[in-house]
Amino acid sequence: MSLEGQKTTTSYMEWNDFVSFITRLEKDEEYKFCLLISIGVFTGLRISDLLNLRYQDILHREVISIQEKKTKKQRSIKVNPDLREIIERIVKKQGLKDYSEFIFINKYGTKPIDKSYVNVKLKELFKRYKVKVGGNISTHTFRKTLGRRVVELNNYSDKSMVLLMELFGHSSQSITKRYLGIREQEIHDVYDSLSL
Repeated sequence: MSLEGQKTTTSYMEWNDFVSFITRLEKDEEYKFCLLISIGVFTGLRISDLLNLRYQDILHREVISIQEKKTKKQRSIKVNPDLREIIERIVKKQGLKDYSEFIFINKYGTKPIDKSYVNVKLKELFKRYKVKVGGNISTHTFRKTLGRRVVELNNYSDKSMVLLMELFGHSSQSITKRYLGIREQEIHDVYDSLSL
């Protein structure tokens, strides 16, 4: 929790760090958080939507349909083949039979884990695995990692900003740029461009 008037910025992971991180989580049998981070980054879903996912919602599917909790909008999300492979591999390793249960179920097996627990656990995992980020770590790190990857792969094009604006549900490209920290980076680049 931040103090009143204090500005906090959640950061993103570099793509290679993300790939390495989820690989190590899976190897160490941290399946729940491997899936949470993988699904979060590959789909861009908010944590409130992620935590309510059941295996049947995403397992063996090419497209998932979800009504976003925050916006109440219906969203159709293509499941990336790499993500589908991760999910299927982990489900097999866990020996799951009941696909109707929540993916991110609490230790009592009654309901999904809660967001505050996720944020605490993320900080612990990022520290334990020495994953570097340029700011705070929270569930927004997933969406920001996706956004950064998309703009980098598309050379920071306006088209990528428009698509991300739609994906994130932002009302303008400037909000998307600010959300991803790109606006501040662009301003810093102006200063760096000056020379004698």
